[in-house]
Amino acid sequence: MKHEENAPKCDYIHAHPDIVNSVNTRMPDEELLYDLAELFKVFGDSTRIKILYVLLESEMCVCDIAQLLNMTQSAISHQLRILKQNRLVKFRREGKTIFYSLLDEHVCSILSQGMEHLEE
Repeated sequence: MKHEENAPKCDYIHAHPDIVNSVNTRMPDEELLYDLAELFKVFGDSTRIKILYVLLESEMCVCDIAQLLNMTQSAISHQLRILKQNRLVKFRREGKTIFYSLLDEHVCSILSQGMEHLEE
């Protein structure tokens, strides 16, 4: 309760229309905000985060990721499918082997900034 007593209070009972209108004009569409929320849900699974961090270090095949994380290839494949659907990883085929890597620098940035935030 003490925190609430020290919290800043608005001096007005009414909204500040200039601020509200200014922010409202810059708000993304509802659908885009929904998609952003869905993207962040993908980061809510520690297995997927581990896979992303592995791929941050090196391009790898499912077998290598499974061995590194001590998981089954099936479990890794399932998570990679989710990561691909959400455009976080890409793949390339070399013979019969498929190698996975992060889609682009945006994914690297999201991971790096998240870790930097936690380490502050």
